[in-house]
Amino acid sequence: MKNILRYFTKVTVIFGLVATTVNALKIDNDLGGKNEVILMAKHFTDSNISAEKYMDKMKGGWIGQIVGVCWGQPVEFHYCGSIMPNEDMPKWTPDMVNQAFGQDDLYVEMTFLHSMEKHGINVSMRQAGIDFANSRYSLAHANLYGRGNLRKGIAPPDSGHPEFTAHSDDIDYQIESDFSGLIAPGMPNVAIKLGDKFGHLMNYGDGVYGGMFVGGMYSAAFFENDIEKIIKAGLACIPEKSQYHEAISDVIKWYHKNPNDWKKSWKLIQKKYLHNPNYRRSSCNRESWKKNGELFDIDAKINGAYIVMGLLYGNRNIEKTALIAAQCGQDSDCNPSSAVGVLGTIYGFKALPEKYKQIDEKTKFSFTDYNFPQLINVCNKLAKKFIVANGGYIETNKKGVVIYNISVKKPKPITLEQSWMPKPITGNRFSKTELAKIIQGNKINLGPFGKNWTVTACGFDCSPGYYKEKLGHKNVLVTHPFDQTTGCVLKRTVTIPKNKKTTLHLVVGHYPDPKADWDLIVKVNTNQKFRKTISSKTTSNDFCSINIDLTDHAGQTVDLELINEPTGWCFEVAYWDVIEIISE
Repeated sequence: MKNILRYFTKVTVIFGLVATTVNALKIDNDLGGKNEVILMAKHFTDSNISAEKYMDKMKGGWIGQIVGVCWGQPVEFHYCGSIMPNEDMPKWTPDMVNQAFGQDDLYVEMTFLHSMEKHGINVSMRQAGIDFANSRYSLAHANLYGRGNLRKGIAPPDSGHPEFTAHSDDIDYQIESDFSGLIAPGMPNVAIKLGDKFGHLMNYGDGVYGGMFVGGMYSAAFFENDIEKIIKAGLACIPEKSQYHEAISDVIKWYHKNPNDWKKSWKLIQKKYLHNPNYRRSSCNRESWKKNGELFDIDAKINGAYIVMGLLYGNRNIEKTALIAAQCGQDSDCNPSSAVGVLGTIYGFKALPEKYKQIDEKTKFSFTDYNFPQLINVCNKLAKKFIVANGGYIETNKKGVVIYNISVKKPKPITLEQSWMPKPITGNRFSKTELAKIIQGNKINLGPFGKNWTVTACGFDCSPGYYKEKLGHKNVLVTHPFDQTTGCVLKRTVTIPKNKKTTLHLVVGHYPDPKADWDLIVKVNTNQKFRKTISSKTTSNDFCSINIDLTDHAGQTVDLELINEPTGWCFEVAYWDVIEIISE
């Protein structure tokens, strides 16, 4: 067997039962350890793939994603506009693969898989939006504002439209799109269609194209192993006149000019796509960038360029691909995740080195119903449905081998849309019936506070609810904002007595961490009466006492609102020790 691995041999691969040459490809480990050898097909051109081979490659794609994100996560956004030194990349250890279960790069896209599993592969964009709106994980950038729009009733595709978000070109759908190619082997139009549906929940223009590009690469990687051809297959899925297409095309061009020096190409990317205002017209931080020269850039196209840098200069070496994609900076866990995910699809799970495959098969990914085997099974189930729905068929040959016969069709990109010159909004809004399906907050036990107060928009983080004791205080109500833009509201209606001084007395606290804070807002009849940041700077032993005079409303029946308002999204949990209305 060792001799077979040293030299290329011919094996029969079930792609229409065509004999295909397979080479032994040496993988140099640039980060230490032994060299590895994996078998890799020289060129796949047929449209048929065995079920076993598809499962292996799809599984390899997921492991590649996992490896890339877990490896790069410790240096995410540590280097913005600068190259990360080699030595700052953590050394890979086999246990790192099991850091995957809490990675948002992974569990967010599983929301989309679950929508299709539950509602069918033709799930409507509106239903997909409802499912995404009901997600309970923390988000940022395009995801955050897209989900916030959905919860407000702005239905897709308007939820990702630039009129309603300044984050439409951000990286979000790009980092969540890997699934779209993994369930669409050789079917780029499926990846495009899924990008149109799920990508527009939170993104627009280049933000959507980034996901279609990544999905197209994965789709191609089931039947192609030439990296540049795979990249160009991804490009064929997006409009040629888009800036995203231009960015990836530039990287290919610069790679051919500097095939042995990736840092020269990196500098060209920075000059054009980081520093040139013509390519920052829809950056979510463009005003800060113009004013302060801020180099943080979560734009999809520059991070997509870094994915391609890893693939082109990585020479099909997993370690080198991950390292270069991370060294380019910015979102340096998402970018190696997509790059190594494409490599994993090319190689397949069985051929990957053992040090990447020690994944716990029982633990479920956060906020999902899927452990790793369940994830693989649902992807296979969906892939089979897409194959049949798109003109293919599944058969068992005379040898008892299950074959997926795929109908190959030319990619058909969607029409060009640009975030700085967007098309008119559709005006789509959720109906009352649809809004009733969207969770607007966590139903918590208010304990004795529930005699007078109701709660809305309470989040799910930090275990909110009533506690008999918390942080040395008795009878404490714990709340948390619903998301980064929606505060938790305690509300009651009260009649303020005439001819008496009436005071709202509060004793409130914050999470015991120097970085933790939240804003206390008090409203009377929807008008803000009081606001204060509750933090280590404004409290003693994490709590403070506050008195708010309500006498100016004497004789009136008013609506009081106490709001646990988010600030910078760092442990913004509120502790309510005392809530009293005192008249004397």
